[in-house]
Amino acid sequence: MIVLDSRSQPAGPVRVRQPLIVPSVLPADFARIGKEVRELCEAGVDRIQWDVMDGVFVPNLTFGPDVIAAARPHSSVGFEAHLMVVNPDELLPRYADAGCDLIIVHAEACTHLHRTLHRIRELGARSGVAVNPHTGPEVVQHVLEETDLILAMTVNPGFGGQAYIAAVEPKIARLRRMIEEAGLDIELEVDGGITEHTIHGAAAAGADVFISGSWMYAYPEGKAAAVARLRAAAAESIR
Repeated sequence: MIVLDSRSQPAGPVRVRQPLIVPSVLPADFARIGKEVRELCEAGVDRIQWDVMDGVFVPNLTFGPDVIAAARPHSSVGFEAHLMVVNPDELLPRYADAGCDLIIVHAEACTHLHRTLHRIRELGARSGVAVNPHTGPEVVQHVLEETDLILAMTVNPGFGGQAYIAAVEPKIARLRRMIEEAGLDIELEVDGGITEHTIHGAAAAGADVFISGSWMYAYPEGKAAAVARLRAAAAESIR
């Protein structure tokens, strides 16, 4: 697993990027969530994503911090919380306390995005900002110094199993250029419809962290084979 440092780097090339494979637990059997987490770790994932939905920002309702805290002892990898909620600032301390090493908020939900990202770091977690498919990349231009990860949604958030929106790829490429021009070591994550086929376009555009949920869980050869296939497919196209 790559440990990234959000501090500014000298202008010019940053690290050689290696693909990180991060499953969403949204398709998991919630009645056996601890065992599901252990199985994902055994499959060789780099960390695990929790899609936190409030039924307001998106039309679905999922995990509270107590569920995540209960699952944390079962994991040997880090947790990231993707907060698809209308009032993320009120929830940040609870998800940090639940054991989320990385907390992602939506630019569309934050009135004072710079302040929110700074607060995440104050709580001891890494900060991430997500942008919906329709949101332009410039919305994160002035918070790059406060950001450890940018998440470009390749579906509209709220439900698993949606089709990948290839039209987002030029935005992914623009975000990669922004990161490199700033000389910062920021992860660029994509989430939504990632399969062994769609991952090529996202990786070629500049993404280096890949969320997979429904496809990984349905892979006929099992989760470990799915992780290996995604990693190999991304490595073929990553630039």
